[in-house]
Amino acid sequence: MRLVSRGICGAALLCAAGGAAAQSSVTLYGVLDVFGFWNNNGGTSTVAMRSGGNVGSLFGLKGSEDLGGGLKADFDVENGFNINNGTFLADSTAMFYRQAWLGLSNEKYGFVRLGRQYTPSFFAIYPAEPFRLDEALGLAASAVLARDANTLAVQYLNGRQSNAIQYVSSNVGGFKFSALYGFSASVTQPVPTTNGNVMDFSLSYTGFGLYGALAYQNQRPGTMTVPGLAAPLNLLASERFTGALSYRIGIVNLQAFYIYTKPDDAQPGSVALRTGSYHPFSVAQVGATVQATPFDTLEVAALQRSVRGVHDNTPAFQIGWDHSLSKRTSIYARAGYMKNNGKATMSWTGLSVTQAGTSQSMAAIGMMHRF
Repeated sequence: MRLVSRGICGAALLCAAGGAAAQSSVTLYGVLDVFGFWNNNGGTSTVAMRSGGNVGSLFGLKGSEDLGGGLKADFDVENGFNINNGTFLADSTAMFYRQAWLGLSNEKYGFVRLGRQYTPSFFAIYPAEPFRLDEALGLAASAVLARDANTLAVQYLNGRQSNAIQYVSSNVGGFKFSALYGFSASVTQPVPTTNGNVMDFSLSYTGFGLYGALAYQNQRPGTMTVPGLAAPLNLLASERFTGALSYRIGIVNLQAFYIYTKPDDAQPGSVALRTGSYHPFSVAQVGATVQATPFDTLEVAALQRSVRGVHDNTPAFQIGWDHSLSKRTSIYARAGYMKNNGKATMSWTGLSVTQAGTSQSMAAIGMMHRF
């Protein structure tokens, strides 16, 4: 990514600061991504234009100041938006929905960040996911965010966490450790939801073409307003266990991950118990990324989402192609299929399933530009 950087450490400022040695910089960066989308949803076909089929459309400001002695002050504020219509991504009340944090870093000891940020569990999966957890067309994100009749009270994987403090160690012999604690957070969109406090830990290893990671996330109880329910739905405290693995052989990067989400037992008389929406579920995916030419990348993934204790599952398959036109501009294509069984209603993010137990197909062609 070529970034437009604006230094604010000119000689005049240094003189005005009395010859201070500290240096700082601010960088403007972003992605513009738009695609045409065809979807067959339970027999009903639609064609639309959407945003973020390869990487979510975004712009951000990040900066760093050298405090001396190897210590730096860092920040990143990142907005997500829909380029097809100019609206904010996911939540119209959040200017910096994707990231907003301030922290300190040291090459020897790692970094600490405070604010809204990506979680250790998200970063554990990311290198092992061919479609990079894309929120519009990625199978993995669709499976993680899916909620259906038997899992409605189960909290999904927090990829981003507000009101959080996170520590990430430096790389020690290929190993890296991350720990996050997030305080309770509330949102009003897409539906009013309050999530409880969150703990998240991960340990990863990178070396000799191999990547491996383990992560654990613990979410405390929350509430969610569901249209059609007379009272707010109690979201159960949930534990989440994640494993991810990838191995590069020449131009091929083999990738796999597994996530198991285990909620606490629903309390007697609770809405979760009365609706039967408290079942644990798992998501397993295997895939590969192939650097076919210096300009062309191929992606493939096969996924299975399974709800325990009932007969709800969704097998899915997706392929992709990315072609670089330059260092900053590329075109891409995606095609995929998924089949919901039982009461499962998984879909590509942003789409509503017409009814449980139906299949979906999609094809997309898009363009992305980085700045």
